[in-house]
Amino acid sequence: MTNASSIATFLLLGFSDTHEQNIMYFFLLLLIYLVVLMANFLIMSAVFLEQKLHTPMYFFLVNLSVVDLGSISVTIPKAMINSFLHTRDISYSGCVVQVFSLFFFLISDLFLLTGMAYDRYVAICDPLHYETVMNIKVCIQLAASAWIAGLLYSALHTSSTFAITFCSNIINQFFCEIPQLLKISCDNMYLIEVGVIVFSIFIVFPCFGFIVVSYVQIFKTVLRIPTTHGRSKAFSTCLPHLIVVSLFIGTGSIAYLKPVSGSSSEVDVIVTVLYSVVPPLMNPIIYTMRNRDIKKALWKMLACGISSGYQGSSFIFTFMSSLVRPIFKIHS
Repeated sequence: MTNASSIATFLLLGFSDTHEQNIMYFFLLLLIYLVVLMANFLIMSAVFLEQKLHTPMYFFLVNLSVVDLGSISVTIPKAMINSFLHTRDISYSGCVVQVFSLFFFLISDLFLLTGMAYDRYVAICDPLHYETVMNIKVCIQLAASAWIAGLLYSALHTSSTFAITFCSNIINQFFCEIPQLLKISCDNMYLIEVGVIVFSIFIVFPCFGFIVVSYVQIFKTVLRIPTTHGRSKAFSTCLPHLIVVSLFIGTGSIAYLKPVSGSSSEVDVIVTVLYSVVPPLMNPIIYTMRNRDIKKALWKMLACGISSGYQGSSFIFTFMSSLVRPIFKIHS
């Protein structure tokens, strides 16, 4: 039996015991991480460079990309290092940082998704007042509120979690997750964090309810659109958002509200991957596959890059030719 004051490291047991399987996990995680990095950086670059995308919808999309990059960078790099080196340890302070950072990005994600639902509701249900309602001041206030809420909420969760006395340093997960930390507590202090999680219900589910109500109104409005093109365009921007929200909130609620001891570690890992890894991976794919504006901006950016590369190579060739030509004249 060890208490929190004597625990210097935690052992993460989310992956396999065999080195060969861990190497396979390393390459899988590396692939996922690179895809998320590249896709989100492309989205942010396209929005920044394309003037037509300087609208509230893409402002929130850029914020969502930042959240996705942050949340997946909290868990995946450490998991890759442990898999590649066949180690399991994470320092106590590193565990604290993981819990704080992950909650910061997850709660910010929730409020940003709520803001995006409100943006789509105003754009489709009240288009005449859209520019007035969703002006730049309102967008900045909504985004700032999401980030501040994430900061305050993560501080609350982290402080209540690490007030616990731990009986063990073994975590059956590939990163420090609050349900697994509660599982190794050995006093009643864990009830504080349980109370915080219960309090979370009154934050998460009202946000989810607002999103659902917003989309019910959106779908009612969309069904009254006379043209098929207008209807399909509205659905293409709203359905992906609803899919991402349902996946994120549904799997996250299962992970934090289910009894921890009532499921196997394999099920815990799968559920954790579904709320912490899959949404950051799917967000850029969903928002670009059905979005013509983003695809046009990406093709335009790619074409400019190829053109710049061609012009750069032509300049280098001309420059080298101007240096070599006098040499040939001297020898001749």
